[in-house]
Amino acid sequence: MSNVVEVQNKNDFVETVINSDKPVLVDFWAEWCGPCKQLAPLVEAAAEEFKNDITVCKMDVDANRETAAEYGIRSIPTLMIFANGESVGTEIGALTKLQLDEFIRSKI
Repeated sequence: MSNVVEVQNKNDFVETVINSDKPVLVDFWAEWCGPCKQLAPLVEAAAEEFKNDITVCKMDVDANRETAAEYGIRSIPTLMIFANGESVGTEIGALTKLQLDEFIRSKI
């Protein structure tokens, strides 16, 4: 079973990300995005590796245009880490496992 939470809509986003007691990594992605598909296994691995420290979520930008626009998502994949309801870090584009791990560690 995956440790990645699929955020379906704005209410889910508020409940899962903004109101979370621990940091949350959000992967803003789309089904048609090649680099998003390339990054997906690394996000899954990070969700398992950091499961005690962060929550990992995915949000489809096509299905959630309003939320994506609210957070300035103009390019995907975009990874954002939220802590206490606020964005504390952003990475745009496909990352290596090392880059993703360093990004997460720098924000938790």
